[in-house]
Amino acid sequence: MIFEGQRPGAHNALVVGAGGVGLSLAKALAAHPAIGSVVATHRGPEGLREGIPHLSLELTDDDAIAALGARLGERLENLSVVFFCAGRLQGPGFSPEKRLEDVDSQALLDSYRVHAIAPLLLAKALKPLLPRREPALWASLSARVGSIGDNRLGGWYGYRMSKAAHNMGLRTLAIELKRQHRGLLCVALHPGTVATALSAPFRKADDPKLLTPEASAAALLRTVSGLALADHGGFFAYDGQPIPW
Repeated sequence: MIFEGQRPGAHNALVVGAGGVGLSLAKALAAHPAIGSVVATHRGPEGLREGIPHLSLELTDDDAIAALGARLGERLENLSVVFFCAGRLQGPGFSPEKRLEDVDSQALLDSYRVHAIAPLLLAKALKPLLPRREPALWASLSARVGSIGDNRLGGWYGYRMSKAAHNMGLRTLAIELKRQHRGLLCVALHPGTVATALSAPFRKADDPKLLTPEASAAALLRTVSGLALADHGGFFAYDGQPIPW
């Protein structure tokens, strides 16, 4: 829907969190005929990275997120495609909880800041740049483990809870944005199990369902291209299948 029938270069795109899947998405978008310019963000230094302009952005810095809209306005005439791809699963002193005794309040809060709070602050900062009537896309990477209805194994409290909060934020955001941005498609996406540094400690190398970042990015773009405005506010896997909340 979003790219179908669009003139060449009709859309400018932003990818927030240009790690494994994010960087592959940015590169795939840059090669798409409907995309004019692509800008990505990550926590590292600014400059070109594999041909994609990168801006430094710390997602736990509210002021930095608030300033992003003005920074993009200096580079892009419009913004109609946004992918939020940032995530964290482990770090110094914490990893996914296997049992209740592993739960730590600071780790929970850190997970919420990145997965649930940062996307909403980003939407607040970028909302003025989104078109009012023309086709546009707001896609935010979630995870199947954030589905309450699909939780069968338990564990991973912080990641599951913060992704579930992300999903509620996305659903609520979709309802509000639709009132002023009538051509917008706003969806949560599950990228699959992807061979990245994020997933490396928690996956099997011989998993037949394991995707490369490039394969995941290509599948995500196929999925959003096949969605319609009636799918606004939904939660979909990389293969286009809906996921229960």
